[in-house]
Amino acid sequence: MYAITITEPGGPEVLVWSEVPDPELREGEVLVDVAASAVNRADLLQRQGFYDPQPGTSPYPGLECSGTVAEVGPGVTGWSVGDEVCALLSGGGYAERVAVPAGQLLPVPEGVDLVTAAGLPEVVATVWSNVFMVAHLRPGETLLVHGGSSGIGTMAIQLAKAVGATVAVTAGSAAKLARCAELGADITINYREQDFVEELRAATDGRGADVILDIIGAKYLERNIEALAVNGRLAIIGLMGGVKGELNLGALLRKRGAITATTLRARPLDEKAAIIAAVREHVWPLVDSERVVPVIDRLLPMAEAAEAHRALETGDHIGKVLLSR
Repeated sequence: MYAITITEPGGPEVLVWSEVPDPELREGEVLVDVAASAVNRADLLQRQGFYDPQPGTSPYPGLECSGTVAEVGPGVTGWSVGDEVCALLSGGGYAERVAVPAGQLLPVPEGVDLVTAAGLPEVVATVWSNVFMVAHLRPGETLLVHGGSSGIGTMAIQLAKAVGATVAVTAGSAAKLARCAELGADITINYREQDFVEELRAATDGRGADVILDIIGAKYLERNIEALAVNGRLAIIGLMGGVKGELNLGALLRKRGAITATTLRARPLDEKAAIIAAVREHVWPLVDSERVVPVIDRLLPMAEAAEAHRALETGDHIGKVLLSR
């Protein structure tokens, strides 16, 4: 088969569409003929040499895909050859075929075409596991999403609104904030021109956010604590602003706050399967009914993965960047 390989750590130019061995199907896995994959920031880190795949997993980038079941491995039930699926991966989405643990497969939702479905698994699993399974966002609470126009952000807005929460977002341009508002964001904050702590307090009568979904990390740590409501929960899922920050524990104590930090890729198979099962139960009905929709910025041929990485690095996209076969 062909896959995008990383010739050496570096810029987008090191991504090369190369002939590689077919994946070996193991017990409990399903072989998927890939229709499309999606670009995530973890792929950029892997390309740069900062985020190696877990041992025993595919060496190729791509943490999600959509496609058609080509073969069902030993011990797998509930899936048949020809089923249209999308999947959460540990890697290998930038390829013609990929072996997927059966517990990480989802059916393509009604009303979503096969290619577009590639933009769903990673963002939905990330948002649902962090905002709802860990931080327990409830109806009537306020969620603050940093990077509201990103793939994660556009999904978080819609899911939070679907359960009856108020949503605040930060983004870096009027166009991005306008798209966030179209998706349901109630409070929009331009982080280049406004202080998100002050703006959030003003919009919530001084209360702050019950849950914050943060992709920035160290740079925002202190201000995120300031922005939390009493009994608030900060969920850190990215480190774009650094890995080391100073935390005023007194401020956290006064807020009776909680901080969690998670990654998805390295979780054990049973944990990923539990997240996918929860997504299928709680989120897929919302997608089927079009209350929640995938937001796609652009679609590029998989062989042009380098251009897709450049697009993500510029930061001018809204939603997901997809790669199609």
